[in-house]
Amino acid sequence: MTIADGVLDARRFRSDYAAHRLAEGRAHSAEDMNRLPYLTTGPIARQWRVRARSFDALCRTVLAPLRALKGSPLSILDVGAGCSWLCYRASLSGDTAVALDIRDDSVDGLGAAAHYLVEQPGRFGRVVGSFDALPLSQRRFDVAIFNASIHYAFNLATVLREAARVVSVGGRIVVLDSPFYASEAAGAAMVAEKRSEARTRFGERASTLMAPPFIEFLTSERLATAASGLGLDWRRHRVRYPIWYETRPLVALVRGRRQPSRFDLWESTVR
Repeated sequence: MTIADGVLDARRFRSDYAAHRLAEGRAHSAEDMNRLPYLTTGPIARQWRVRARSFDALCRTVLAPLRALKGSPLSILDVGAGCSWLCYRASLSGDTAVALDIRDDSVDGLGAAAHYLVEQPGRFGRVVGSFDALPLSQRRFDVAIFNASIHYAFNLATVLREAARVVSVGGRIVVLDSPFYASEAAGAAMVAEKRSEARTRFGERASTLMAPPFIEFLTSERLATAASGLGLDWRRHRVRYPIWYETRPLVALVRGRRQPSRFDLWESTVR
């Protein structure tokens, strides 16, 4: 099942999700979009400080070494690209990129990427599609990056199989900025909390936004199980995040709250 199937009210979901993202303050000015992910002001600047650390780790541990190994610019697929800031950054490094997302709205979907393409229309490509059925040819990319998106998968194994199909042998699949939990129980506690607070968090959009059966979170075991048979051997690159982020587990323990997730960077080579 995918959001695009029609089994779910795809149009309603995309509309309500865009409206929710707008209410969260995720529609950025042109100036702020040029700064992403290094945004230091605004209602979600704290989140962007975390994502900037993840992006720096991506450049340092994956993209730069692979670029050096290949001896030429990379071909990058940004899976769940949103406003396509990562593709914009990749293009500044000389790489070619394709932004893929199910949403094409101008809040922070692919429509918002028009800003980056005004002066240079061919800077990167945009494709509307679901990442469990990528409308792309085999072995086309050097890297597929799930950019804060893989937790929106319905079937993790299907999504990883599709990613492995479109990445060349020796290329990389990267999971960036998706919530990982130390155990299945810890992740399930987050989902239960999200459902119990859905009406407060999403208001009248709650039923629509909570309807899709997303996997919601990852564990190392989930990732390994989904990748079995695909020849993917995952490596975790621990990212050094701001001190307030790193101390969240201790704060949760002291306050008697559920344990929080971590992001970090997960990488696998396609064989």
